[in-house]
Order: sequence, then C-alpha cells, then structure tokens
Amino acid sequence: MRLNSQDLKDFGLLKHWRTVRLALVKQNNLTSSSDLELIVYLESLKRFTLKDFKSGVYTYSWDKKRWQRLIRDGWIKVWRARNRTTQKYNVYKVTFKASQMVSRMYRLLLGEEDLPTSEKSKYYKNKRYSSRVMNKAIDDMIKDKKQ
Repeated sequence: MRLNSQDLKDFGLLKHWRTVRLALVKQNNLTSSSDLELIVYLESLKRFTLKDFKSGVYTYSWDKKRWQRLIRDGWIKVWRARNRTTQKYNVYKVTFKASQMVSRMYRLLLGEEDLPTSEKSKYYKNKRYSSRVMNKAIDDMIKDKKQ
C-alpha cells in the first residue's frame, strides 16, 4: 500500500511537529532546529560523504562549525576511512544515538510515545515563561492523543 499526501494530512502527522522539534532540540542539547533537521536528512541517506553533507545544508543558515560540532558531539561518525589509494574520501554515517533520536521523533509524531512531564524534565524543572509555554504545549499534545 502506498501513502499519498491526503493520507498524511488525514493522519495529522505534522500536527505537533513544532512541539516535538523544540523538545528534542532541548533534550539532546542540539544547537538549533537546523541540526535536528539535518540529522534527519543524513539518517535517511544511511551513508554519506562530506559532499552529501554540503548539499544537505544549502537551505540552512550558515554555520561554519556545524560539521565539526556534529562529529565532536557524537551525531556523525566515520563509517569507512579514507586510505589514499583505493578510498579517496571518508564515508560517514549517523551514530546510534542520532538514529535513536530520529526514531523517537517519529514515535512522538505518531503518538506512540509521550514527551516526559515529570519534574525531572528539562521543561518542568525550569519556571521561565518559555518553559511554561512549552509545558502547556506538551500537555495539549498528550490530551490531543487521548481524544
């Protein structure tokens, strides 16, 4: 069976995209939503080169340090190293941590999993205005799933 655009619209897959995206960025200490979206893109490629990465970042704001930061923070790793004779360049893949985050994102969007609402959550322990607004959005998302 093949999905079409109306199926996705009826399912409401992107209804809570903003809430899920902001929560995952904060929970995983990513610098921006662009990093999350780029990890989703790279994860769909399975294996990629630096050239693939550069073609994937054309639509994002310029961040000179993004590549090194994603490698340093454990989101991307070398899958096959360059050896200068038969392999002219490194081949990369996203790490297990990145793959798990993307899988969790889809589970959250599909309503198979809830965002945490305990006092230990990054949002619930912080009483700033933006965190209170995010708490409300998470509560609304959970209520919406139960209806």
